[in-house]
Amino acid sequence: MFYNTPMRIAKTICITLPPDLLKKAQKLAAREHRTMSELFREAVRHYMKEEAGNEQSAERRVPEGMPSASGVIHSFRMEKTEK
Repeated sequence: MFYNTPMRIAKTICITLPPDLLKKAQKLAAREHRTMSELFREAVRHYMKEEAGNEQSAERRVPEGMPSASGVIHSFRMEKTEK
């Protein structure tokens, strides 16, 4: 019997996170009543939107005291290489 249901187009991926980051992400997801998948999808969308904005306008500024996603990622990578 054929049921008229859409095919699943989402793909499953695996990621690794340090334990402290995982705990923070789980707490945030629970606080916002989201699944971990929803949380990470939104994070990727936010990152991509910010990067697209950075490409469109070199003068775009992040409010003082608020790091950009790129800045946070760069700092994290620098910390890892220093260890």
